[in-house]
Amino acid sequence: MHRRSNLGHLILVSVVALGLTLLMVDIDAQAQIAFSSERDGNQEIYVMDADGKNLRRLTNNDFPDTDPSWSPDGKRIIFVSDRNNNIADEEPPIMVGGAIIIGDMRKRPQIYVMDADGKNQHRLSNEFFAEWDPSWSPDGKRIVFTSSGAMDVAGGHWRIYVMDADGGNKQNLSNEGEDDYYPAWSPDGTRITFVSIRDGRGNQDIYVMNADGSDQQRLTENPDHEWEPSWSPNGERIAFTSSKLPDLMPANSDIYLIDADGKNPRKLTRNVSRNTHPSWSPDGERIAFVSNRDENYEIYVMNADGARQVRRRTKDGSEDTDPAWFDPAFAIEVAPFAVSSAGKKFTMWGWLKQVDR
Repeated sequence: MHRRSNLGHLILVSVVALGLTLLMVDIDAQAQIAFSSERDGNQEIYVMDADGKNLRRLTNNDFPDTDPSWSPDGKRIIFVSDRNNNIADEEPPIMVGGAIIIGDMRKRPQIYVMDADGKNQHRLSNEFFAEWDPSWSPDGKRIVFTSSGAMDVAGGHWRIYVMDADGGNKQNLSNEGEDDYYPAWSPDGTRITFVSIRDGRGNQDIYVMNADGSDQQRLTENPDHEWEPSWSPNGERIAFTSSKLPDLMPANSDIYLIDADGKNPRKLTRNVSRNTHPSWSPDGERIAFVSNRDENYEIYVMNADGARQVRRRTKDGSEDTDPAWFDPAFAIEVAPFAVSSAGKKFTMWGWLKQVDR
């Protein structure tokens, strides 16, 4: 009787295991890079596999779409668009960086969101002033961005704002007498790095503050322009772009790294061209960036130590910029539980979400 019980138990376990195996699908999930491109005559948002294959366009309209940023679960992408934002001639002129923009040239880019396949595009911000540079918080609940909304009351300066992921509850985080922009969340969500020219020397430096705007500190202090900060996934380092003064649009710029406390700066690119827009791979092993080393701007990938920079990911001959990396293996888990096997990724329909440990 005992042996029959053991045999029945073994059969039951085998049947359950077989059922689970049939429900599981071995998935070679592809890391993806979203970016903006002019390859179809106008800046649109595209996405491709991290190896440059399987290119597809997500937006398609007559106005520029730029600055994509993935939600932590990879289900949505926020971006910046000029669509529906022409301003009538009779409305007051807009001040941008001290310059008055009038007539048909006046735009007020706003922040939009869409599903990762390009569907359900809708606007999150709807202001008279421009808003751009969006970045998701690691928990997916908030978005940090740059706004020109304080210009009329603060002497024409850009500010760092945060809002809920649905576009509500906007809050001003920076309130200095100079421009603050290019915000990016730290991986643990406690800090935000950004760029400011508040030192009075006229050059851009990398700063950091707590997520509520307190304890603002400068991380870089040298006579160069430094911008586009990007946290490493472990929060220990920050990649950024740097160029020599006084030119804000130099013939040459490079990607650098610093520790999260501003120490130990090191140069990653050494090509005589413009190297900009660093974006970390979610595993922290590589950095995507933009370079015009082959005449036009293309997306490249290098190791996080600057090695093997010749791996070009786009070869269209148009302007490709604003890379943003996402890997499903590092997505936020929303299912009740998940299983994985070394070197493999599985999905069980209705039960398990893809993981990779």
